[in-house]
Amino acid sequence: MRICRYTDGEDPYFGLVDGAGEKIAQISGDPLYTRIELTGVTTTVDRVRLLAPVIPRSKVIGIGRNYAAHAQEMGAEPPKEPMMFLIPNTAVIGPDDPVVMPPQSERVDYEGEVAVVIGRMCRDVSPEEAAKSIFGYTCANDVTARDLQKSDGQWARAKGFDTFCPIGPWIETDLDLSDLRVRTRLDGETVQDGTTADMIHDVPTLISYASQAFTLLPGDVILTGTPEGIGPVQPGQRVEVEVQDIGTLANPYVRH
Repeated sequence: MRICRYTDGEDPYFGLVDGAGEKIAQISGDPLYTRIELTGVTTTVDRVRLLAPVIPRSKVIGIGRNYAAHAQEMGAEPPKEPMMFLIPNTAVIGPDDPVVMPPQSERVDYEGEVAVVIGRMCRDVSPEEAAKSIFGYTCANDVTARDLQKSDGQWARAKGFDTFCPIGPWIETDLDLSDLRVRTRLDGETVQDGTTADMIHDVPTLISYASQAFTLLPGDVILTGTPEGIGPVQPGQRVEVEVQDIGTLANPYVRH
């Protein structure tokens, strides 16, 4: 099941997207908290504006260096335990929203990833129990001010600017994440091409590890790490993140 959040110029709605990614059947309420019920209203993706499929009420959790080849390209060893950092929910934007490149940074990078959306509150869960807390998956771009990441020594500012966490285009609730291709394109050219099979720490492990540090709430998002091939973006360029069996998230970049 694919769940989107959209607007036709009025208030945001949630909807079910068909397999072709073209038609939307509107549903009532927020599917994270209420039973999914169709309203009878239908539309098409090309007639509405897709929004970020979820706005985390609590937090976005990033995972660093979760692919060995990416760790190597960053000149670091793969971490023995998940490397977590927090991103403010004000960084979240949706499909086609512009990523605003701040004046403080001279190098802003793309990082295509799979994102996990938490569906129920959990605390101190085991990896075996973690699947029960998953609502679904979506595409994400963990935008990074690379020069600030290096100069600051910690990542809150480098990854936390407004607009630095695009997610979408919708949430896929039924997905086998064991071996899916994750590709990023810069102005149509493929710059990242990896597979979730290469994750060092799988999704159940990430959820379990995070839940041992802080309670996960419905709508929280976990970014699962990026494959190798990260690189800079220039103003006016467009980045697309495609995850197999989910869809494609695309955003233009503009200078502040």
